[in-house]
Amino acid sequence: MRKLFAPIVAACLLSIPTASSAQGFKSSSPPEFARKIDALKPGEWVWAPQVAPSGPVMVYVDLTKQIGVVYRNGVRIAATTVSTGKAGHSTPTGVFTILQKDADHRSSTYNNAPMPYQQRLTWDGVALHAGGLPGYPESHGCVHLPYEFARELFEITKLGVTVVVEGDAQRKPETSENSLLSPFDDEGNKVEHTRLESGEEFRWQPELATEGPMTIIVAKLDQRIVVLRAGVEIGRSVAAIDPIDDGSHVMTLSQEGGQNRWYYVGLPGHEEEEGRLLEDSIMKRVQMPRQFLELLRTELKPGDTILTTNSRVTEGPLERLTIMDAVAPGK
Repeated sequence: MRKLFAPIVAACLLSIPTASSAQGFKSSSPPEFARKIDALKPGEWVWAPQVAPSGPVMVYVDLTKQIGVVYRNGVRIAATTVSTGKAGHSTPTGVFTILQKDADHRSSTYNNAPMPYQQRLTWDGVALHAGGLPGYPESHGCVHLPYEFARELFEITKLGVTVVVEGDAQRKPETSENSLLSPFDDEGNKVEHTRLESGEEFRWQPELATEGPMTIIVAKLDQRIVVLRAGVEIGRSVAAIDPIDDGSHVMTLSQEGGQNRWYYVGLPGHEEEEGRLLEDSIMKRVQMPRQFLELLRTELKPGDTILTTNSRVTEGPLERLTIMDAVAPGK
């Protein structure tokens, strides 16, 4: 049985800022570093927008863990440490939308204090913006972000984007793996990413989202393929995956002379991959149920992306299944 291929490139490395340079230091990494977001130190952040270059954006803030996560097209593209409201000035929880954006905003309440890249969540003063990151809640209710992260986020959002705030800043945080998939849709509704039933090889529901970009996630640890369109999961399948490295790699689909061609996107740390063609010999090392592949092919459009990753797309142990009618995408 041929195995699903993970491209042969060493894992990306993250440049970690020192405590003195954390604010305003641009550091990036693929999704692997963000698997254990709780390990981020104050001021550290990761940013890999190429994972999902288009699609709806949703921002999630966890008050308990003092982290923020950005999802686009239903998949995590960034994570950061934050500092939220201190005792007596707690950051409200709930589902918000960005009401106003101002890159050079100053506070009308706190001595004209600068609030760079402000994105307002409430009209009484709660916002996302660049600010202090001491490693604990210290704001007057706003969500403080690293300066460069705030700038990057400002560039990809628009008015109306959903921001979900959950948790309790006074409660001791618990560690977790943090799934690659968004726990909320772009309107802030809870999303349940349902595991395949015992013996079920795949699920295919393209009617759940009929338009928009597709992101195909090849999850090496979970031995699963998940397909998202317009931020909605429309497919999930078992796969046979023989990982060669533990890094993340992204390919985007182009059409040339009526033929589909996948080209690498240079994720941070893998810039040398940019524009490289994904060879047929590599595609033939992919194995998934034949019917699932045929259904997937009918939905592919230029601009769709494939992400190979070690990040999780489910919770808990998975049953390993033998694929009875397996086929490689190159066939």
